[in-house]
Amino acid sequence: MDSRLAMQLNAWLALDPDPRTREELQRLAQPGHEHELAARFAGRLAFGTAGLRGEVGAGPSRMNQLVIRQTAAGLGQYLLQQLADAKSRGVVIGYDGRLDSARFAQETAMVLTALGINVRLTRRVCPTPLVAYGVKHFGAAAGVVVTASHNPPQYNGFKVYWGNGAQIIPPHDAGIAACIEYAAHQPVTLQSLLDAEQNGQLQWLDDDFFQSYRDAIWQSPLLQADAADKTIGIAYTAMHGVGAQMAKTLLADAGFQQLYSVAAQEQPDGHFPTVNFPNPEEPGAMDLVIAEARQHHALLACANDPDADRFAVAVRRGDDYQQLSGDQVGILLGHYLLHKAPAHQRLVGTTIVSSALLEQIALAAGGECYTTLTGFKWLANVGMKQQTAAQQFLFAYEEALGYIVGSLVWDKDGLSALLAFAQMTAELTAKGMTIWQQLEAIYRQHGMYLSRQVSIALKPDTADIGAWLRQNPPTSIAGMTVLSVADLKQGQHIFADGRVEPIPLPSSDVLIYHLENGGRVVVRPSGTEPKIKCYYQLVEQLVAQDELVAAELRGNARMDAFVQLHQASLPQ
Repeated sequence: MDSRLAMQLNAWLALDPDPRTREELQRLAQPGHEHELAARFAGRLAFGTAGLRGEVGAGPSRMNQLVIRQTAAGLGQYLLQQLADAKSRGVVIGYDGRLDSARFAQETAMVLTALGINVRLTRRVCPTPLVAYGVKHFGAAAGVVVTASHNPPQYNGFKVYWGNGAQIIPPHDAGIAACIEYAAHQPVTLQSLLDAEQNGQLQWLDDDFFQSYRDAIWQSPLLQADAADKTIGIAYTAMHGVGAQMAKTLLADAGFQQLYSVAAQEQPDGHFPTVNFPNPEEPGAMDLVIAEARQHHALLACANDPDADRFAVAVRRGDDYQQLSGDQVGILLGHYLLHKAPAHQRLVGTTIVSSALLEQIALAAGGECYTTLTGFKWLANVGMKQQTAAQQFLFAYEEALGYIVGSLVWDKDGLSALLAFAQMTAELTAKGMTIWQQLEAIYRQHGMYLSRQVSIALKPDTADIGAWLRQNPPTSIAGMTVLSVADLKQGQHIFADGRVEPIPLPSSDVLIYHLENGGRVVVRPSGTEPKIKCYYQLVEQLVAQDELVAAELRGNARMDAFVQLHQASLPQ
């Protein structure tokens, strides 16, 4: 072991309060583990707009007790610098059902209260959307959720909300990161939870807090149904997460009685024993809830991810079930809410990689649609900024199964999305319509927007793909004319006729090719490995004699060819 690494190791061991991670580092210090030990000290786990997320383990590049303490200290110092009333407004803290989440949440509370900052800490596991709700509900300075959402069992995270109830965006991410770096070189002071409770700095959030969210959902006009068939069957899974109790309660409050929960996945379990990857987007993750739906002949098979901020659904189609894409759910909910909301509440939002169909639906309904970079930190913060008294925020979504319904929670909320989708389905059923018939009606009016995401692995020696595309701009892709290119890195929208317009989005290494007939390709090169992500969109028109299934088959065949031709045009 070189002397520099030995100094880093000894300095860390002198501060690490956890016997388990100390022992882990001491094992790695033995001969034969030099590479792994060096990786643990190659840098700190980076703090960004999504907070922290990484594997649990020893050292500064992992999630552990010392990293949590230093992160909490940095956050606390930043709040004290930025907000004169940070101490009294305090921080709301919640946590999911992962193995270390409760301990990490309590450590955060002990650090913040030692800095004089009041803390409201949930006494039990808590869905992530409730913390975002709690920040606004209590007028807190910030919120923290200890969660790794739908990542594998070995991960955990530290997610931060600002006082507006939305995830942090620049410059707060860099400001907090700088304070964490400073805190990492200082002693971190703690206050016991008992002392904090006795001196009034710690308030436990119990049933009344969860009830307040339940009441707020119940009072939202957007989440009420008119003439509706509440006898529809709904199968549900929490995917070993924290959503089951609230999800079942909200559905029961709304009058749904035919509820069937997947018992094997209902209770929080950080080992996630029945799924390979606890993300409802992953193949196989919905198998148990679809089996539950099939057993009871339920209409819907619904899922939240483990921290209940995402929502997924499979819908009965003939004798089987088909999972809707995130874009399809977003389009259905957007259409439903735009036709339900008052005229002064029709501002909706989506992202650069999600379907452009929502914008067409909004325009037809007299609403407005804004587009942001990927991530709910942007969807929420831009939505707040763009809304006016005459055009209030209604709905936003991204294709990765995230949805905001109304402004009760300024982040994706899988619980309110679940209820909204159930209410929409119940209203359609009462009219004698299915979800598939509603999709077909939307497609007939606006065109069937088909989407696909593909990650393309390139050879290690392939040139910088982003630079290559900028140096060799295509005039057509898969036989379709390129009408314009939006280069988010350069901040320019370049049209085929030579016009150039500025793009009002933060800089990001993204190229968006707008093609004839509504086609689109979004290319996101990777700056660290020979790989790109491509998001494809085609618009298939339904003719009078078309059936939806036939149009889908035709559109998917076009999409297959589109993707293959585009990939073949890239440098190999």
